[in-house]
Amino acid sequence: MRLNPDYAEGESTIVRILGIDPGTHRMGYGMVESNTAGDLSSPAWGVLSAKSSHELGERLYRLYIELSEVMAKFRPDEVAVEEPFVSVNARTAMAVGQAQGLALMAAAAQGISVSRYPPRQVKQAVSGYGGASKEQVQQAVAMSLDLDAKAVPEDAADALAVALCHVQNWRAAGLIAGEV
Repeated sequence: MRLNPDYAEGESTIVRILGIDPGTHRMGYGMVESNTAGDLSSPAWGVLSAKSSHELGERLYRLYIELSEVMAKFRPDEVAVEEPFVSVNARTAMAVGQAQGLALMAAAAQGISVSRYPPRQVKQAVSGYGGASKEQVQQAVAMSLDLDAKAVPEDAADALAVALCHVQNWRAAGLIAGEV
């Protein structure tokens, strides 16, 4: 990620990252704002949902429409998406992969660049441990963004974690390149 070309020394430029935790029934989203001073905030988060009684194609389409509306409303600079976790159930992993695909399409339709992160990397970035539990991730996100952990739904907390992971990678890349 590059800083705004109008950035002047001493000024603070805000970068808005939309994190997405893909799913075919519930899709978490979370906006994280980061400035060049290192401050973090989260102006918005939530969970998009589709009725389980609908066919997969219809659920994905509804989630695509809702996610596109979120992107249009909050206008992120970049999108970060969690990659599917492949475990015992390959069918579930494939469906989540399709949900990830709709997130990629929604971002591409609005000209927003996307980065993808595996679950272990997200957990490592926010909690310091790649095998952290959902509760540990939720607590770490709440502490990082000064939020009430109980007020943020699990799927939204996961999405905020993805956005925080992206911010961390962006900062690390900037430090290595001497840009931040």
